[in-house]
Amino acid sequence: MDKEALISVINAKFDELKKALEGDDLAKILELTLDLHAMVHPAEISGRENKTIADYVLDYMMQGNQNEFVQREPWDTDLKYAGSKTVPICWQLWHTYRIEDIVSNILMDNGKQIFNEEWQKRIGSSIKDTGNALEPDELVAWAKMINVEELRKYMIEVGKNTRRILSGLTLDQIKSMVPEEWVMRILEEDGVTTDFRSVWLLVFWGRLTIGGMILTPMTYHHMMHLPTCVDKIIEKES
Repeated sequence: MDKEALISVINAKFDELKKALEGDDLAKILELTLDLHAMVHPAEISGRENKTIADYVLDYMMQGNQNEFVQREPWDTDLKYAGSKTVPICWQLWHTYRIEDIVSNILMDNGKQIFNEEWQKRIGSSIKDTGNALEPDELVAWAKMINVEELRKYMIEVGKNTRRILSGLTLDQIKSMVPEEWVMRILEEDGVTTDFRSVWLLVFWGRLTIGGMILTPMTYHHMMHLPTCVDKIIEKES
């Protein structure tokens, strides 16, 4: 695995999508959106032939490494809003796919989350939210209970559903912000907690257009969390 080469291609695609979102070419926006989404998710979700950066991390987790701690992000920018600067690898995937589920279904589609009581029971999670505010000792206890096979299945379902939603967006939707009541649904449905390290997400998402959500929760947010997991894999292999 060539980490730098993988990330370089993803960054170039992100820049291309960001520029396209400033214009009005819907076909180009959707094509780039789906391309970038595919690059940062397991290949099974989009049907890609080659392994993605997400596949390397998912495979590593499935090999019995769910409890290995890694740096949450490559930088400290928003870590003042985090319960812990280091997290288990399974948290990285839980966090990114819970956010994708919440934002795609509630804010982009005004529909129902995939996550429900059945999924919570199958995955074995003690929480429903994105896990932003969990302290280190809470993270240890939480990660030990996670059924990674069920987490993997949840990830795949979320990713495929997101691609369906993204494919159907109109230009007007992409350029628009969402109603405040949609944002507040996230709190009502326990997608975030009232802890300041969690609830700030509502302010952040509430200020975005759907185009902004494409860039952050749907695609590049994954690249805030995957590279540190890859660093752990490389460290173990060396």
